[in-house]
Amino acid sequence: MDITDIANTATTMSDAYIQQASGTAVFKKALDIGADNAKVLIEALPDVAPTQNLPPHIGKNINTTA
Repeated sequence: MDITDIANTATTMSDAYIQQASGTAVFKKALDIGADNAKVLIEALPDVAPTQNLPPHIGKNINTTA
């Protein structure tokens, strides 16, 4: 193996590291943006208050035999 092969291998490895690091940074930024968007959507949900005066036992049980 001569010097040029070693230099080419080192350059290729360096390029691969840079590509991986930049890909990771872009992915992290996308996750941050997604988290921010989810937070905005959750905050935009209206407060759910009971609008009807239903008895307190309604909605407590689920029929699992149907």
